[in-house]
Amino acid sequence: MKVLVTGGAGFIGSHIVDQLIANQYQVVIVDNLSTGKSEQVHPLAKFYRCDITSHELQSVFATEKPDIVIHQAAQIDVRHSMVAPLHDASVNIFGTLRLLECAVLHQVKKFIYASSAAVYGIPHTPLIEETHQTRPLSCYGISKYTPEQYIRVTSDQYGLDYTILRYANVYGERQELTGEGGVIPSFIQNMLQSLPPKVFGDGWQTRDFIHVEDVAAANVAALQYGAREVLNVSTSHALSINDLVTLLNEMLSLAIEPIYLPAREGDIRHSCLSNEKTRELLKWEPQVTLHRGLHQTIQYVRNRMSIAYG
Repeated sequence: MKVLVTGGAGFIGSHIVDQLIANQYQVVIVDNLSTGKSEQVHPLAKFYRCDITSHELQSVFATEKPDIVIHQAAQIDVRHSMVAPLHDASVNIFGTLRLLECAVLHQVKKFIYASSAAVYGIPHTPLIEETHQTRPLSCYGISKYTPEQYIRVTSDQYGLDYTILRYANVYGERQELTGEGGVIPSFIQNMLQSLPPKVFGDGWQTRDFIHVEDVAAANVAALQYGAREVLNVSTSHALSINDLVTLLNEMLSLAIEPIYLPAREGDIRHSCLSNEKTRELLKWEPQVTLHRGLHQTIQYVRNRMSIAYG
């Protein structure tokens, strides 16, 4: 079976590619390397440097004829989405439409889509289930939710199978040390340099941190399970940012107090996703404990810093 992975040179996508190849799948990567890295392209995968909004995508599908598409490529910066909504929509909405067009034309069997907890907006329950209302607070949340509707309609119209995976806060090796979404590696990098981590708000906001290996495993499971379903990919456990800093201090044998900055516009106070439905339908559950995931991430950041700083 041949699987085409968009964003396969990126943080999450490269881990998915690793697991696919370990499971003997043929893999094709489409990535424009705007945030992905050439060194993260698996040597056993076929690689196309191509933008998902480009007409070149048609020739990739015509040549490779993938059985399944796993769509990870995206604009992921929430703040960028608010100041440049046209670019955000171009990548996340138009890019997905281009992929869906190719998938239908070239008879792809299944489309697996990386969505986000950002689609829910402000939660009304401590644990967010997939049936929770969707009312995004950011342009990013809108641009991740809108393709879900296009995927559903495309499925109804053409019979394309799909699984939509709504990710909680993903962390782990190969994540950028700074920038949107990289709170854990950025904290670690600062603390390894004896610098205080920067916390936006009072630090008592909570997140559901899930390791990238578990996210990749959910995508691989969706190759066989979860037909026409929307599923959360999460740990179902909330952790405050202050508690995260405390835990990192303990693991690094430090005692560094964070710097508190004003809360950012569009940030959700509490976010924790229920994974009960995902466990049942994908026959999947998180395997990486928070302690192990943080330990692996610390080692990764140390290695990156040693390369960068000699």
